[in-house]
Amino acid sequence: MVWIDCEMTGLDPDTHVLVEVAALVTDSELNILGDGVDVVIRPPEGSLDRMAPVVRRMHTDSGLLEELEGGVSLAEAERRVLDYVTAWVPEAGVAPLAGNSVHADKAFLRLGMPKLTEHLHYRIIDVSTIKELAARWYPEARDGAPAKTGNHRALGDIRDSIEELKHYRRTVFRAL
Repeated sequence: MVWIDCEMTGLDPDTHVLVEVAALVTDSELNILGDGVDVVIRPPEGSLDRMAPVVRRMHTDSGLLEELEGGVSLAEAERRVLDYVTAWVPEAGVAPLAGNSVHADKAFLRLGMPKLTEHLHYRIIDVSTIKELAARWYPEARDGAPAKTGNHRALGDIRDSIEELKHYRRTVFRAL
């Protein structure tokens, strides 16, 4: 599984941009392979002007906003992430994209990192879907769910998502 989380200037891929992308690869037992990669992306001139106040506050509080000036280009970020991913998953089209509400990340990746998107399987493992289903069908499974600690930084959010899926694996996806 290729776990990816992105931080953006907003949620509309047509008007907002990627400012951070991170990736971790896990095996089917959710063991993390390697150190992962976390890349801050220097946004195009003027793109920060379109950030909503709540997003600006979030990226200020996390420290991301002050790191943007030292970020790399979008093309360089894609290269770094793809280098990490292909080191663990050399064959294209076999590893699904995983994360929380990862469809939003994929929309940005499709536009800004097409080579990375093409390397991934078309299927998605969305932990937020599992969380929503568990809340409706097995509400007791939410007891003991790990607290979020990622602070809206990409790599930390991925680690939180992996821990959350481990929790639901133990509490919902039990062996028969």
